[in-house]
Amino acid sequence: MLTTLAVSNRVARLAPSVTVAVTNRAKQLKADGVDVLGFAAGEPDFDTPAPIKAAAIKALQDGQTKYMPTLGDTQTRAVIARKLLEEDEIQGLTPDHIAISAGGKHALFVALHCLLDPPKDPDGERQEVIYPVPAWVSYRPITELAGGKVVEIETTPESNFKMTPEQLAEAITPRSRVLIINSPNNPCATMYSPEELRQFAAVVADKAASVAPGLIILSDEIYEKITFGQVEQFSIGAVSEVAERTLTLNGLSKSYAMTGWRIGYTAMPGDFGKELIKAMGTLQGQMTTNITSFNYPAIRVALTDPGVAEEVEKMRLAFARRAEIIYDLLTRIPGIRCPKPTGAFYAFPDVSALFGHMSPAGRIIGSALDLSEALLEEALIAVVPGEDFGGCGGDCIRISFACGEHQIVKGMERLAKFVEKMR
Repeated sequence: MLTTLAVSNRVARLAPSVTVAVTNRAKQLKADGVDVLGFAAGEPDFDTPAPIKAAAIKALQDGQTKYMPTLGDTQTRAVIARKLLEEDEIQGLTPDHIAISAGGKHALFVALHCLLDPPKDPDGERQEVIYPVPAWVSYRPITELAGGKVVEIETTPESNFKMTPEQLAEAITPRSRVLIINSPNNPCATMYSPEELRQFAAVVADKAASVAPGLIILSDEIYEKITFGQVEQFSIGAVSEVAERTLTLNGLSKSYAMTGWRIGYTAMPGDFGKELIKAMGTLQGQMTTNITSFNYPAIRVALTDPGVAEEVEKMRLAFARRAEIIYDLLTRIPGIRCPKPTGAFYAFPDVSALFGHMSPAGRIIGSALDLSEALLEEALIAVVPGEDFGGCGGDCIRISFACGEHQIVKGMERLAKFVEKMR
């Protein structure tokens, strides 16, 4: 008999997203009339391209408002399979190898819960999920909710926040179940080259043949189309030696300015890929069933319409200009080190040289969290402190440049003046 009303321990221990918290606080201040400049949200400031919206509206008007197959209709899954073949060179995909989910985060949640088994004994060894840090804040809580253990591979600004093949090889053990690679990367805005990804594939293939036969690569490519030309975008799932142990995760949120539509997808070729996708469908069927039914024609238009492709390229070029502007302005500020963004729409400067100093209002800055709070309160700039991204993230802040060039210049001027007045 229950004697105390309480939520479950696993949820009570779950930390809220720091990104969402900062974004919501900045929005509330702005709603209260405060001139806050927001650099926290990982959300494009562009509108969804018109042909995509028109396709959804037409489907809605035509009565496509009923239940659909849990993982999406065959026609849309076939379009995604064709996109992955033609653009990413991932072979052997059929509609049965594709799952459509309610956003990339939902896809990650379902995938990890289908790949990880909690230990039967509470004190038993947990299956491991490996990834380089700093990394997206949701990888850890979702891994732990699924019963897995996070194994972090440390990176530094000097390495452009990238792991090496040697580090990866050392991290893989018989308990290794999933390797997450996120390129272009959130929060670090760096990318792995095709050669680097091929080297990782070689490590995984070698270790899978010996110590970790069940190891799966989860390639998070949600920022795939937001690249700036310095590094070529490449899908590790195109490497034949690991193709059938690579789950590619992508979606329409970032590249197509469709965050609110909640459309993500995963794909994996081969017999196990089909088995995994079927299992994801079983789990998703107990969670959300299908995504909003009239969004499926919008997906097909997003991935095939030449006019949409032109709009996506315009957005990419705008982000590339913004990346140059914010990098130039940040590198002029004393005490700030910032690797050059090569993809996604973030800068992730190391601000640890400012620790131990006092803000203009007299606040001691001992951490990235302290600095972020002081910037919001004193300079009216909303950035994300780096502690929750793991590794050396505690020395950094994440600055999103998914905003206009005028705001970037104005915000970096405020940051420069804040730093100049520190004591």
